[in-house]
Amino acid sequence: MQNVQSLHMKHKRERCFILGNGPSLNNVDVQKLSSEITFGVNSIFLMTRDAGFFPTYYVVEDNLVFAENKEAIDAYRGPTKILPDRYASQLTNVQNCLTFEMDTSFYNKNKSNFYSIPFFNHGPEPRFYCGQSVTYINMQLAYYMGFTEVYLIGMDFSYSKPPSHEQNGNHIHSHGDDPNHFHKDYFGAGKTWKDPRLGRVLRSYVRAKHEFETDGRIIANATPKGELELFQRVSYNSLFE
Repeated sequence: MQNVQSLHMKHKRERCFILGNGPSLNNVDVQKLSSEITFGVNSIFLMTRDAGFFPTYYVVEDNLVFAENKEAIDAYRGPTKILPDRYASQLTNVQNCLTFEMDTSFYNKNKSNFYSIPFFNHGPEPRFYCGQSVTYINMQLAYYMGFTEVYLIGMDFSYSKPPSHEQNGNHIHSHGDDPNHFHKDYFGAGKTWKDPRLGRVLRSYVRAKHEFETDGRIIANATPKGELELFQRVSYNSLFE
């Protein structure tokens, strides 16, 4: 297995799209992305199965998402997988898989100087920092690869918990369809997901916005509607005119 260093600044001055997997993803024509560079995450393979859409890069951060979908992730073909080394080592097929060191200090209360503080990778080392959302890892990867324009789609930035779901601490166990993503089975019956804690996600996005703009780059939100107002809004369709 190779680490992701082979992609450092590979896409300098290019643009990319980061998919957020919210319900609004069903309201955009993802086929327009066929010639674009895209980042897909988690259970995007459901869209591959149903609509034939393949992202360029596939990323997972959440340990529960990886554990509950390991076989599907292992079998997923098409995208270049970019995975934490701790996850990639559990796969049987690592062809077309690049690895990185995932720093989880953001979640570790025992590291009081780093807990809930979003760090950002500026250098060539293949190390990226958690920030409550796999999207934050993708923003760092996009910066690392040299993209100057990053467009977010499917970033609804809102969650609801159906009454049938059970919550135990930070973990929520599903007993029915998932209303928060583009597919009802994303975190459907039998799956476990974590309280999204959107305030902490927003804190990380503020850091990413700052880093991109300080370097003369942009992150813009091309999601139709949704609740994420931190980034400049752009029309998805206008990006292809």
